[in-house]
Amino acid sequence: MADRNNPVMEHGGQAPAYVDGYWWSKDGLRLHYRDYPGRSDRPVILCIPGLTRNARDFEGLAARLAGEWRIIAVDLRGRGESAYARDPMTYVPLTYLQDLDALIGELGLDRMILFGTSLGGILTMLLATAERGRIAGALLNDVGPELEAAGLSRIRGYVGRAVWHPTWMHAARALADANRDIYPRYDIPQWLTMAKRLFRLNSQGRIVLDYDMKIAEPFRVPGNEAGPDMWGAYDALGDVPVLVLRGALSDILGADAQRRMAERLPGAVAVTVPDVGHTPTLDEPEAVAAIDALLTRINGTV
Repeated sequence: MADRNNPVMEHGGQAPAYVDGYWWSKDGLRLHYRDYPGRSDRPVILCIPGLTRNARDFEGLAARLAGEWRIIAVDLRGRGESAYARDPMTYVPLTYLQDLDALIGELGLDRMILFGTSLGGILTMLLATAERGRIAGALLNDVGPELEAAGLSRIRGYVGRAVWHPTWMHAARALADANRDIYPRYDIPQWLTMAKRLFRLNSQGRIVLDYDMKIAEPFRVPGNEAGPDMWGAYDALGDVPVLVLRGALSDILGADAQRRMAERLPGAVAVTVPDVGHTPTLDEPEAVAAIDALLTRINGTV
């Protein structure tokens, strides 16, 4: 349930920007979400982050849309303020899906819009198969029913490697050095914003990645070298409005796959964000315009 007695305030001490909410998984983990208030006559936007990311990835989106739309941004198990799993082999889509189903039931979400980044987009497609009648629309952020092998290999190369930094500026500069080809136009303030979304300050005063390093273990299981074929799950989105967002420099979602996704579903629209790889942050002007257009389309159908 949401912690209404502990609201997190906007800058300047105005109305609460969000409240922290918690729910329990079937295997007894206390999981966390941010609940940004919005209009009750519209579907809730359920935001699901990528593999190594957390609810903070949607801060910019929520700052822009909250009030008009209620936004639920989750921390998947092993990330952010959610508990770490006892069994690392539960860091797989099926378990994440069960966790999300428990949250949807807890909150009584009858109609929702799914915003999924990377892994979150895979979960969005899987949720479409289970919650078909409840989904009013979807954003798939740089992910699709088939994934590029080069990008998967790159992710396997860094996920689960523990690093730490003495200051936020050190963390920002390290991110810049490692990811300049993904965000070639970023300046230091943007790298600092990303660092504060990806890292946390631990009890020893070190700035560390904000996820359980053991999320990498399922990748090491033989047979997991390639991503799954998800075209059937994608089709479950049916005719609801869908935005297929792709970074022009992405090594995960290919341009051809994005084109086929747009052609396959009647409500799907493809938009490419220039000068960005995997993944767009949803703060780019092209992403902002595309999201606004998606929500306008959804408003016309609900």
